[in-house]
Amino acid sequence: MIEPLYIQILAAVLFCMGIAVVISKRNIFFAFLGLELAINAANLSFIGFSKTLPALQSIAGQIAPIFVIAIAAAEACIGLAIVVLIFRNQETIDSDEYSQMRG
Repeated sequence: MIEPLYIQILAAVLFCMGIAVVISKRNIFFAFLGLELAINAANLSFIGFSKTLPALQSIAGQIAPIFVIAIAAAEACIGLAIVVLIFRNQETIDSDEYSQMRG
């Protein structure tokens, strides 16, 4: 069985990679990809911590990521719809161009 410390280290590395992608990439699709990677790293951390608890208490650590995944899926759908609408007007997926928008 894998030690919980190793799971937390993996979750921290994945989270840092996701945040680094969000900060460094101009392409909005890569930014969403990095955001999803960071959210999934948090889910992995929940699951890793739930392995250290007794059976009844570990259920909460395993159910919480299900709700987070559902919210992340809704966020991805709404974010993609917004990107498609902006792309129709701007004809670019460069996030620097979105800062020039005025409404």
